[in-house]
Amino acid sequence: MKPIWIVDDDDSIRWVLEKALARENLTTKSFTNARDAMTALQSDTPQVLVSDIRMHGASGLELLQTVKAKHPGLPVIIMTAFSDLDSAVAAFQGGAFEYLAKPFDLDKAVELIRRALDESLRESSVEQTISEAPEILGHAPAMQDVFRAIGRLSQSNVTVLITGESGSGKELVARALHKHSPRSSQPFIALNTAAIPKDLLESELFGHERGAFTGAQTTRRGRFEQAEGGTLFLDEIGDMPFDLQTRLLRVLSDGHFYRVGGHQPMKANVRVIAATHQNLETRVREGLFREDLYHRLNVIRLRLPSLRERREDIPVLAKFFLAQSAKQLGVEVKRLSESALQFLSGLDFPGNVRQLENLCNWITVMAPGQTVEVLDLPQDLLPSGEQGNGMVATSALRPEAELSVSSGTEGNSSHQAHVSFSDRQLHPAQSWIELLEEEAMTMLSQGQPEVIVKLGDKFEAIVIKAALKYTHGRKNDAAVRLGIGRNTITRKIHELGIDGAKDD
Repeated sequence: MKPIWIVDDDDSIRWVLEKALARENLTTKSFTNARDAMTALQSDTPQVLVSDIRMHGASGLELLQTVKAKHPGLPVIIMTAFSDLDSAVAAFQGGAFEYLAKPFDLDKAVELIRRALDESLRESSVEQTISEAPEILGHAPAMQDVFRAIGRLSQSNVTVLITGESGSGKELVARALHKHSPRSSQPFIALNTAAIPKDLLESELFGHERGAFTGAQTTRRGRFEQAEGGTLFLDEIGDMPFDLQTRLLRVLSDGHFYRVGGHQPMKANVRVIAATHQNLETRVREGLFREDLYHRLNVIRLRLPSLRERREDIPVLAKFFLAQSAKQLGVEVKRLSESALQFLSGLDFPGNVRQLENLCNWITVMAPGQTVEVLDLPQDLLPSGEQGNGMVATSALRPEAELSVSSGTEGNSSHQAHVSFSDRQLHPAQSWIELLEEEAMTMLSQGQPEVIVKLGDKFEAIVIKAALKYTHGRKNDAAVRLGIGRNTITRKIHELGIDGAKDD
């Protein structure tokens, strides 16, 4: 870890901070003026920089400006006297991590530097992650499974079916599969079958001959021809019209197709990767999707987790998208406070990664200040009654949980977010496991008997009710999805007094 730089022309301030940080086993490097620190920045960087705002020669604000130009992610703490509040505000707006009012409490100063240090180490980790994995980001176990699958498929030409909710990154996975395949030097062509009108989709896929229909003044190559030798990605395949499914099946079966209005068979050397957010098995049962085409596409299935299944990736993704958005707009990267990150990690994000990316674009343009707090987020993320920043957003939906946000007022503390659940104040980032642990502690403290039995019954009842709700009361279907036998679910329904079940 790099040292913490202290820049102050006051010998006593430097000495006190050096000794206090040494007790914390943190290394320091001190400068008596901003110019020397600027010179040192040309060949070295600190982990955190602590600087006075008013010194002989260059000011702390000038040093801050230099640091942010070269190292925008480096946390800078500006020290100031009580009478320097205007300058402190200017420093904060200039990108300072925080300001420290003199005279300061030494323990609080060390605590603040510790927070800045944690932020710096996180920023370094994110930058390394982004540089190492620019295609798809994710540390969650579910995403690691996806990465492993891409690796196993890297030298294969097999057809892949990618499933997952809208916005979960299916096209990114398709591009990664192409990039790491033997076809990587050939074209990658993507087509969203749900975005093309039915009467045009056939021509988009297979092309058309001149005069094939009104307006067809020239011969046109379709997506299969454009992707020759490469990969054709068919997004939202579940929405493809039934009659076109037959033509697609023929291409997948024998590799031949005809242009619209054509009589000469065309040979297709194309790897097909399909994706859908729909349940194709259900579409097959409903007669909306050909079963033989489903089996042709479903050679290898790759399921992408929703963002709420990989909440630990939300902070990394948010920082990546904020950096990406700032670069596109040519502005300084905004930082989410810890409470804001925890708040976002507790949301369900029905639009998944795409929704989070849109939110980060909104934050870059609309949120005031460089450090974004909970109440700076779009109003439609916050519960009714909270004022937020008064701006209207369209990028995110309210989470399903009922939230109540309160702001802290201690010192310069950030806003703290809480979520109301069963008449208790809980942090929105709490997982169901943490809630279960808290409930168990409460029951144990009350001396209740058979705690594990009672909690086990509650857990089973909730899961079975959810499965029955998902299957519209079909008991056998629910048993299959839960991975239990029909006799078991029947017995549980009777023992737990669950209503709403019916035989399939």
